[in-house]
Amino acid sequence: MSDDDQELGITESKSHNTGEWYAEVVRKAGLADYGPEGMSGFIVTRPRAYAVWERLQGFLDAKFKDTGVRNAYFPMFIPESYLEREKDIVEGFDPEVAWVTEAGTKELEERLAVRPTSESIITPYISQWVRSHRDLPLRVNQWCSVVRWEATETKPFFRTKEFLWQEGHTAHATSEDAWNETMTRLDQYESVYEDFLAIPVLKGQKPDHDAFPGADTTTTVEALMPDGKSVQGATSHHLGQSFAEAFDITFSDAEEDERTAHTTSWGLSWRALGALIMTHSDEQGLVLPPTVAPTQVVVVPIWQEDTKDDVLAYAEGVADDLEAAGIRVELDDRDERNPGFKFNEHELNGVPLRIEIGPYEVEDDELTLNHRPDGEERVEDREGVAETVRDHLDTVYAKLYAAAEDTLDGEVREADDRAGILGTLGQHGGYVKTPWCGDEACEEPIKEPMAAEIVMVPFENDDPLVGDGVDDDLDDGSDGGAGHGETCAICGGPAERTAYFAKSY
Repeated sequence: MSDDDQELGITESKSHNTGEWYAEVVRKAGLADYGPEGMSGFIVTRPRAYAVWERLQGFLDAKFKDTGVRNAYFPMFIPESYLEREKDIVEGFDPEVAWVTEAGTKELEERLAVRPTSESIITPYISQWVRSHRDLPLRVNQWCSVVRWEATETKPFFRTKEFLWQEGHTAHATSEDAWNETMTRLDQYESVYEDFLAIPVLKGQKPDHDAFPGADTTTTVEALMPDGKSVQGATSHHLGQSFAEAFDITFSDAEEDERTAHTTSWGLSWRALGALIMTHSDEQGLVLPPTVAPTQVVVVPIWQEDTKDDVLAYAEGVADDLEAAGIRVELDDRDERNPGFKFNEHELNGVPLRIEIGPYEVEDDELTLNHRPDGEERVEDREGVAETVRDHLDTVYAKLYAAAEDTLDGEVREADDRAGILGTLGQHGGYVKTPWCGDEACEEPIKEPMAAEIVMVPFENDDPLVGDGVDDDLDDGSDGGAGHGETCAICGGPAERTAYFAKSY
């Protein structure tokens, strides 16, 4: 094996050394480098990974704009006095905040927080922009980075001290309108994972004790990784009126009475890239769905000296047709690399579909297509290549989704007592579905020995009850509420919820 081949190869096992395997894929597929020495927890995002992020951003941003959201940008620094106006934000993020205390040679009169989240800088401006019920709903979103300094066990994209994300903020006249907004964004996040990243998710809400600081309700989409851990894929928060009261978001209603608005916030970070990499990739390297792959198809001509001109001309024609049809294609006609090296390199980089063209394909007016996820090989006619390739890309996406769905379906188990929860998590990982009384104290007997927690509480009939706020009494025996007569798996008291326990990233 040549040094080049060894550098391309993945040496770690996904199933036995998941963490080391993931780090190797990130490095060898050219996705990220670690930050400078002395800056532990920061990464450099390389062009291939950033291109994937841009495609995800474009998909989600279009959904936002189709539902009334406008993009804006707010300062990355937040005055301490702003942060302190919402006490729950301060308490919830205090260990994570990085502070600026000096500028040049001068000490600042007031400390500035490097934003860990932006409610405290965005909400004061929303309060200036909202005067009347005619100004509502108001919806803004920003694409930016945030810094959360407490991260110690960092992993590229999953957990870093600085990360890219979007955060949306809205104001509404009623709690019901705010709740509908919360669910609209959660549905859009579900679509990002299921329709764009080929990752099935569970959708529900966080337990009250794990809600966003200051929020009435935090909703979530959760994705299961192949090592049995859950990833919080995105969150959408029904904030109630706590932030509106703290920052004086009031409006005059149709009767000219002054009322306090109801607000939401919602965000998805590049943790989605970590979930994407870990879910689909394998021991050959990165695997990307065609939806996000910077290069969807690579055309590899294979020639001997006497067939070179004919093969290259044929391959160039195929690539031109695909490009004209809007398919992201690369023609790999490098003379200094043999076909085997090219195959391995493009597999490592996650190209979903490879088209091989040699003298036999030219003679028979055909193409040999190879699917990245499983190596399936098909011979197709040259005519109608764009439509053929689109069909194969759809098939590749379906394969990836089906494999991830099989993993999820097989990793949701039930337990009705503490020993069963601990034993199932210890032996299998995945999700353990269990009756729960709703008390935070009943999470500790699992959290302390197993480092697992309640990651999600399913909605009742796919939607919590909404009154003046969000009603948490999910007890009718549907998805979110435990059945009548069931008892909490930990304390034995009446079960009001169905909780999903899991280890998580």
